[in-house]
Amino acid sequence: MLVPYLLPDHPDHGKVRFLINRKHAVNPTVIHETYHTCVFKLKREPVETVRALRAYMKLVLLLSITDRITEQALKLALEYRLGGRDALILASYLYSEKVSTVITLDRGLLELDMIKKSGRNFLRIATPK
Repeated sequence: MLVPYLLPDHPDHGKVRFLINRKHAVNPTVIHETYHTCVFKLKREPVETVRALRAYMKLVLLLSITDRITEQALKLALEYRLGGRDALILASYLYSEKVSTVITLDRGLLELDMIKKSGRNFLRIATPK
């Protein structure tokens, strides 16, 4: 979601423009995956990519990744058959008191629909509308 959000010429930019007017959160994994995609896959300038990401980070809730989150991510990976990065991203959202929905374009994550946790009902996974 963050790559098309930051790049107006990205084919999916129109699908995620609504984020400009919505409060939302990311974690360091999302920031660094976005850097990797922009610089190494899309061949964007590293300096410009860092500048855009740093400006973006000032506008959103940046969730921490703690030891507890990392441990819970491993449990999610097992339970939901997730890759390590996806599990870490979802765990940081699931254990945040401020996040109830993850918006994604990732088809694999969208198939999950929701992730349940004891003590909290769920983390909803949805597509941009």
